[in-house]
Amino acid sequence: MIDKLEFFIALARQQHFGRAAEECGVTQPTLSAGIRQLEEQLGVMLVQRGSRFLGLTPEGQRVLEWSRRIVADTRTMREEMRAARTGLAGHMRIAVIPTALAMVRKLTEPFQKRHPDVTFTILSRNSLQVLSMLEDLEIDAGITYLDNEPLGRVTSVPLYSERYHLISAAGSPLSDRETVTWKEVADIKLCLLTPDMQNRRIINLHMSEVGVTPKLMLESNSMIVLFSHIRTGQCASIMPRNVAESFGFPEEIRMIPITEPLAEHSVGLVAAYREPHTPLVSALLHEARARATARDFDRNLLSSDGSAILT
Repeated sequence: MIDKLEFFIALARQQHFGRAAEECGVTQPTLSAGIRQLEEQLGVMLVQRGSRFLGLTPEGQRVLEWSRRIVADTRTMREEMRAARTGLAGHMRIAVIPTALAMVRKLTEPFQKRHPDVTFTILSRNSLQVLSMLEDLEIDAGITYLDNEPLGRVTSVPLYSERYHLISAAGSPLSDRETVTWKEVADIKLCLLTPDMQNRRIINLHMSEVGVTPKLMLESNSMIVLFSHIRTGQCASIMPRNVAESFGFPEEIRMIPITEPLAEHSVGLVAAYREPHTPLVSALLHEARARATARDFDRNLLSSDGSAILT
């Protein structure tokens, strides 16, 4: 039964029989037969069929919710029994918003020192994808914004706060300033993340609050693309200081705090809201709470120029 429920979850996610079969590592006829057997066992049609996948029936939507619960509980039970036999070990999948990628090591490094038999896959995803992947059991945890857009039903642990800076090459407009305002930043050419990224939506929000819109020269879903264009001096960007510092910018790149208003948004670890969590997720949540309590992520202090001090 469990394998058929996993087939069904994969089909709902991929919305294509062939791709779902590939994800599950089986042939398409095997997946299709498993879905039909599940329908026979439950006595309802789960999938609207034609020449291709047409969606789930209302009964299928309800069964999908149960399938996620049952599969998640089964995985938790298996992991608990494995941990009881061999100790904490295994592999964790974490999806992370782009602006938090540089900070992940502050969680994974101490965790792996404590639990050396645990390995990680770190994926870069936008905030909506993080939540969707949690719901679909594609990841074990995520790191995303906690206070700007609805999270839904998740367990969350705040890790640090993002504070926004103008990142600009020396000699370019506003680069000689100690601080700048959101209204002033809107007057220069900018390269920003794409609108599907919550960071970009946050930037748009703060600019709209002061009645301006960004003067966009380039947008990308890659931080590396943004950094490479900042270096040219043809455009500046807006991002948290810790992100810029992670790329080791030379002195010619200025990081200028944006004030009026001073924007600050919480970033944290999220996991599916359920009890019990798997042993791996429970241990990761514990590590995150310990790191946050010890203020290992964000000292919440300001230096003399108003920039965040990160240690």
